[in-house]
Amino acid sequence: EAVAQEFGPAQVGESFGPTWETCWFKVELSIPPAWEGREVHFVWESDGEGMVWRDAQPVQGLTKEGEKTSYILTRNLKESEPHSLTLYVELACNGLFGAGKGSMITPPDPDRRVTLSKAELVVFNRDVYELLMDLEILLDMAQLLGEENQRSFQALYTANQMVNVCDVTDPSTFPAARDLAAGIFSQRNGESQHTVHAMGHCHIDSAWLWPYEETIRKCARSWVTVVHLMEHNPELTFACSQAVGELGLIPVPWQAQQFQWVRSCYPGLYTRIQHFVAKGQFIPVGGTWVEMDGNLPSGESMVRQFLQGQRFFQEQFGRICSEFWLPDTFGYSAQLPQLMRGSGIQRFLTQKLSWNLVNSFPHHTFFWEGIDGSQVLTHFPPGDSYGMQGRVAEMLKTVKNNKDKGRVNHSAFLFGFGDGGGGPTQKMLDRMKRMRDTDGLPRVQISTPDQLFSVLEKESSQLCTWVGELFLELHNGTYTTQAQIKKGNRECERILHDVEVLSSLAVARDTAFQYPASQLQQLWRLLLLNQFHDVLPGSCIQLVVEDALQYYTEIRRAGAQLQEEAVQSLCRDLLQPQACSTRSTLVLNTLSWERTEVIASPGPDGAETLALVTVPSMGYALVQEPFVPPQPVTVRKQEDGSITMENGVIAVCLDTMGRLTSLQLLDSGRESVPDGCYANQFALFDDVPLYWDAWDVMDYHLQTRKPVTTLLKPLEITLAGGLRGSVSFSLQVGKSSTLTQEIILDAMCPYLRFVTQVEWKEAHKFLKVEFPVQVRSTNATYEIQFGHLQRPTHWNTSWDWARFEVWAHKWLDLSEHGFGVALLNDCKYGASAHGNVLSLSL
Repeated sequence: EAVAQEFGPAQVGESFGPTWETCWFKVELSIPPAWEGREVHFVWESDGEGMVWRDAQPVQGLTKEGEKTSYILTRNLKESEPHSLTLYVELACNGLFGAGKGSMITPPDPDRRVTLSKAELVVFNRDVYELLMDLEILLDMAQLLGEENQRSFQALYTANQMVNVCDVTDPSTFPAARDLAAGIFSQRNGESQHTVHAMGHCHIDSAWLWPYEETIRKCARSWVTVVHLMEHNPELTFACSQAVGELGLIPVPWQAQQFQWVRSCYPGLYTRIQHFVAKGQFIPVGGTWVEMDGNLPSGESMVRQFLQGQRFFQEQFGRICSEFWLPDTFGYSAQLPQLMRGSGIQRFLTQKLSWNLVNSFPHHTFFWEGIDGSQVLTHFPPGDSYGMQGRVAEMLKTVKNNKDKGRVNHSAFLFGFGDGGGGPTQKMLDRMKRMRDTDGLPRVQISTPDQLFSVLEKESSQLCTWVGELFLELHNGTYTTQAQIKKGNRECERILHDVEVLSSLAVARDTAFQYPASQLQQLWRLLLLNQFHDVLPGSCIQLVVEDALQYYTEIRRAGAQLQEEAVQSLCRDLLQPQACSTRSTLVLNTLSWERTEVIASPGPDGAETLALVTVPSMGYALVQEPFVPPQPVTVRKQEDGSITMENGVIAVCLDTMGRLTSLQLLDSGRESVPDGCYANQFALFDDVPLYWDAWDVMDYHLQTRKPVTTLLKPLEITLAGGLRGSVSFSLQVGKSSTLTQEIILDAMCPYLRFVTQVEWKEAHKFLKVEFPVQVRSTNATYEIQFGHLQRPTHWNTSWDWARFEVWAHKWLDLSEHGFGVALLNDCKYGASAHGNVLSLSL
């Protein structure tokens, strides 16, 4: 398509754009005959990400930020080779890290333009390059090994001799200089030296500072460069950790995986990748559908991440992953070890806990134990990065920083530009070739994940065990950022659960019903995609947020249709109107316990009618005659404007601002709200983090607490009782925002419901709601995937107060013997429990 376009002249120094546009360049080259026998490169430098196409195939990514600015036309020009050729350069008008205006993490500049700063045909002097690489390694050794190490002096004196021997105007002196360097590099280590397992790596965020669509090209640019390197460096291995993703332009979905993106859009490249996968050089790792957030997806979502990921690897490459590879997410649930083991995975690699703001994590190689006792062998690359560049300093840090080097003698070293793609370079490989087994430096071995973990397993007898969650002491704001994304995730998880339950029951009842497997897989994959670790946390640009919300809309729409089809099949007879029968309502329960609740349904006149129903587990009930509760809800307004509500189970009292002044469990007579305190108290905090605006909330925000007390509409009764009582009020929040809340008490219900709507117009503010309770416990309990976790309510240690803001799923609970209070939610994740105050971040 691009080749068929009409091209106009372009000049070095010209600018192209705007942001997210694509420009194609037709480059006609003519190599001078005098260059025969020389290595010839095409050099291209611009602010945008580029890719060279030759003979209708991608051959080289070009990214100045990723140190890839040249394409090798020939390593030794022969007379028989064509001296005139045509290339095409595809230029994306965005950088490796998007197009932030003034800073990487600021919103993209929509009018940013990229400049073509260089387009040249050059002769590359390989001898000079190799000489400079020798000198770089020697000088790094001289500077970094320290005065107490004789190898630093040997390196320094060798470099000095090389300078003396080398005449830059006489290439014939270069071999002698290189021989001096080889003398140092050939002096071997002893057997006890630490081994660094180097693996090519290229972390590609499926969406972050760029939209989903741009990731397709990032994959191609990065992977074609890796394949090109493998063709000339047969020892290179590449751990491809972001194997899976999905893109859908509603209503027509695109291909499902990053591999499938490449297979669909770049079939020739995909064939080359498959060749190197078969050779064991291009190594898919990960095990999940995307590199998801490690905290917020539900248990079922995490199971589907592993199920879809492992199934893909099995189908495409004939094997499942034995390593879970999640280097860049914002903490790791204590349920993950069990889910890993259930998915055939016993090994785990990450490095994100090196970002801890308060405490340094005490291990780099250890066993991680989950809430059920499942264990996985875990390794954090001690260099604290997945984007190393093969430098001496990084090798020395890998050994020095390793907290378990007395227990194991091997470490991972992931090299290559990442996050925005890019991957390894020839220069990185050439550095490490000189450090393969050089006395004074750790032994560097080009390796694979399996080789690393196999040797760690053999040395694992003395390893320590870490029990419970791997909590990242940073980025706590991602539990709350982008509330609509959080709400969409929770709602869509529930919708897909309900569709699967009802469809399964429909199949069991009627064999003619077709279980919607392919439709459900497509919807699950959309949901799993949105659980990527920069999308569900909200740490992405607005373009990505818009895509994510569109995907949630599609899941809701398609899910509602599938649910209706299942109900029609399952309950067809019950839904047929019967002559002379009284009007009835069919109520379904998709949960695994019997429920007695008040439901609302439209009456014959369109008005909402209430009914109290009991529905069995995974069953249904036909509601014909209204069920009268043993004690109706009473709602009374007091002289001071406060309102009391009672249903025989609990009794509450609310002041004019909707705050709970009393919450009693009637059977026990126990008061839940301490004297002089208010529950359901909204509070506004300043939210000005050190740097990561969408990611972080800092502990010092707690010092800026301001109760929300500006009343716009005082508490009033909206339903007077019977089956349901309710009250409502409105508050002004900050300078420009409003909050409206309806508080509902249903007959026979043991809890109070708060339906809250906020029109949010504040910047750098954080809204929470607080519930002080008359319960004393040193630990609060939080729901996580398929279980729960306890965290301290005190700040005795730095490990405790670093958890001033934590995550939970649908509930958190503070209990003592015989009594407790739980705070439930349907779309929130950020929470805290300090002392006796339960807090939910809104």
